[in-house]
Amino acid sequence: MLSEHVPLAPLTTLGLGGPARWLAECRGEADVREALGFAAERALPVFVLGGGSNVVVADAGFPGLVLRMEIGGVTWGPEASGTVTVTAGAGVAWDDLVAEAVTRGLQGVECLSGIPGTVGGTPIQNVGAYGQEVAGTLVEVEAIDRASHERVVFTAAECRFGYRSSRFKREDADRYVIVAATFRLRLGAPPVVRYAELEAAVAAAGGLDGLGPSDALLRVRAAVLGVRRGKAMLADASDPNARSAGSFFTNPVVTEGEFAEISRRWSVSSGGAVPGHSETAGVKVPAAWLIERAGFPKGTRRGGAAVSAKHALALVNVGGTTADLLALATEIERAVHERFGIRLEREPVVVGGSGTP
Repeated sequence: MLSEHVPLAPLTTLGLGGPARWLAECRGEADVREALGFAAERALPVFVLGGGSNVVVADAGFPGLVLRMEIGGVTWGPEASGTVTVTAGAGVAWDDLVAEAVTRGLQGVECLSGIPGTVGGTPIQNVGAYGQEVAGTLVEVEAIDRASHERVVFTAAECRFGYRSSRFKREDADRYVIVAATFRLRLGAPPVVRYAELEAAVAAAGGLDGLGPSDALLRVRAAVLGVRRGKAMLADASDPNARSAGSFFTNPVVTEGEFAEISRRWSVSSGGAVPGHSETAGVKVPAAWLIERAGFPKGTRRGGAAVSAKHALALVNVGGTTADLLALATEIERAVHERFGIRLEREPVVVGGSGTP
């Protein structure tokens, strides 16, 4: 179904931005092809909208066609060698899928509990949290080529996953419309808790000793939800700090040498250690730590935008405009670069604008 001049702000977690010139509700592949044909005939730009949790819409809105993905359906495959596959439509709420997987005793996505958005967006970002990411369980992605309207299937390897990235975000951005994704989860396997923050939350809930795999998964999910709730990283209309796009910046990964230089500069100026987590590609530095030490503590406000009072990695709409939010983001980026020599990268997609104030 096609509609004109549809407000986009209510369809996003930020609650910002102007209207879409056109919006198509897509409940199946046929709807996607029809909408793409409509856009092609009129030379309209196209944007795919899922749960609206990783999107910043320009104040002027979007001058083309927005495809709102509402493709549902979840199919659970039979058990095979201790694993179960699940295929979900792009419009399925991601956390609903995670909750069902945990309830079924399936391991592999429990640490991704509470992440807003839909299944179709998870491969694009290679969504991850607390030591898990979509790349670890994804089997294949089904998509529609925007130009040919043909159905294409990508294996996990063909998705070319990286840290919070994939081919769909890099070289093939805006080339495909994801319509479904398949994951392989482990049956009867215990959860793997890697991050100290989550370990502490699980321990506070009684730990995992003595629990069977299914109960352990449920406890880890509850702990993840509790941690995310404390940071206002759950969709919650009653929490003003939840009016965000989630993490606005990715945690930068630097080389060992760069990390040593950052640590030296920080110790000379302020003392104390710079936190870092060793990765295959280098050292991951918490962006929230960098933001606060660059002069933007939690609760910092600039006009109608603010750093979340609960988590410095989230930028919050406090009654302003998209321009306010992007101006604050730019100010933070400059300050972090001047202080630490690190250029922060933004996670959300900016729709209908350049991404600069």
